[in-house]
Amino acid sequence: MKRLLAAAGILGVGTLAATLTALAQAPAAPPQNPPAAAPASSEPPRAAPSGRGGGRGNPAATLYTETCAGCHGTGLEGGRIPTLFDDKWTRATDDESIAAIIANGIPDTEMVAFKSALTEQQIWQLVAYLRTQGANLKEKPQYVADPNGQIIKTEKQTFKIDIVARNLETPWGIAFLPDGRLLVTERPGRLRIVDKGVVLPEAVKGTPKVWEKQDGGMLDVEVHPQYSRNGWIYLSYSETLPGYTPPPPAPADPAAPPAPAAPPQGGRGRGGPPDPPSMTVIVRGKINKNNEWTDQQVIFRAKPELYSSTNAHYGSRFTFDKQGHLFYTLGEKNDMTHAQDLSDPLGKIHRVNDDGTVPKDNPFVNRAGAVPTIWSYGHRHPQGLAWDPVTGKLWESEHGPQGGDEINIIEPGHNYGWGVITMGLQPGITKRAQEGMEQPVVYYTPTIAPSGIAFYSGTKYPGWKNNLFVGGLAGQQLRRLEISGDKVTHQEVLFNQFGRIRDVVVGPDGYLYVTMQLPGQSLSQSTPGVVARLIPVP
Repeated sequence: MKRLLAAAGILGVGTLAATLTALAQAPAAPPQNPPAAAPASSEPPRAAPSGRGGGRGNPAATLYTETCAGCHGTGLEGGRIPTLFDDKWTRATDDESIAAIIANGIPDTEMVAFKSALTEQQIWQLVAYLRTQGANLKEKPQYVADPNGQIIKTEKQTFKIDIVARNLETPWGIAFLPDGRLLVTERPGRLRIVDKGVVLPEAVKGTPKVWEKQDGGMLDVEVHPQYSRNGWIYLSYSETLPGYTPPPPAPADPAAPPAPAAPPQGGRGRGGPPDPPSMTVIVRGKINKNNEWTDQQVIFRAKPELYSSTNAHYGSRFTFDKQGHLFYTLGEKNDMTHAQDLSDPLGKIHRVNDDGTVPKDNPFVNRAGAVPTIWSYGHRHPQGLAWDPVTGKLWESEHGPQGGDEINIIEPGHNYGWGVITMGLQPGITKRAQEGMEQPVVYYTPTIAPSGIAFYSGTKYPGWKNNLFVGGLAGQQLRRLEISGDKVTHQEVLFNQFGRIRDVVVGPDGYLYVTMQLPGQSLSQSTPGVVARLIPVP
């Protein structure tokens, strides 16, 4: 059954009172007629607002400038009539209501109907632009380089930030061993152990060699539920195609200018020769008493033809269910056609036995041509998995394209739509819904790039019982979601001034632990990070 859409970054259906009042009180003037097309003009077009949501090449910014800016202005100060970037009404109004106002107008005001002048896709571009540019224009919190000891007062819980591990580089995943030691993956390719607040000076020796660039590197880590019996630890990482030989470089042109310096490791990598084909790999192994990775077994390795030179959307996140099945996520490697193809493992969530074999009750195990490990499909870049302690359902976080980040409830065999529908903006996708495809429980525009997620069912934070916690990369935030059944009823940003939050877990001591990473010059830059614990304050 389709779930009701929640607002982008807010909850429920709010009131339009602020909008109606603001527009109704605008100075009287003849209603403007929406243009059937962009009018010709001898004057240069007005510059679009600056920021990530605006600028040259953004069709939504151009559309806003041509359609809305003449009356509403381009900033928080507004124009002849109030700004459209004010939180006072956008936070109280869901996206569907904003789209309806743009399409149908408001009687007896200057807000005319644009449904005959704009396509449905253009209207949704404007909705996304209002939210994104509104966030860009807001004053940002001051970044705190060392949050240790910071006291945070929130709606239901005051807590202190306690740094438990420092001097890590791009910490990606964390998992506790039964004896309380903490495993941390560093994206450049290291598995570290934190023992009683001390990061051991040497990384675990002999772990797989990784391909680290943009989204790629050493990714998630998980400990087998029966670790004390079997010692298994699971790792995901990106590798180059085994046996790949790069093509020889083209002969140098003596008349050509010197080649530019190579970009910093972990950056976007624009320019230069193509990167080698790469792909996500999932393995399990053990750590012996000499701090060495041993007994490695491959759980997943893709066919060679699926390796590609793009360095985006590898996935991946792990979780075990109560029956001991391993769930893992795979991104679509920046090619949305993978997500809808059941003969292809990319853009899917998978379920396997702990040794990588296929459970007999997987939803597509008897479908000819389908990858039998698939649990759900139609995913873009799934980054978080967590089990609801009340309903027992699996929740997931997923990066959208431009906006449209998702929080989903994952059901076996269901299609989550990527490649056909999205709540964000993606060239080639014009639909937000289609029969047989799931809608997100909530979605976020502008993006927060949700990453690791965890439900809290302990007793250390009484006001947070059974809440879902979501780490944000682009949003640089830890967000708390209150859940009732299959719905999110309230959200709160606990903090957004300590850098990129990639993973969040509940430790054996009952406290929440998060990874924090220094913001870089580019979203994917490898930078220093820490692991922090949230300590309740009476």
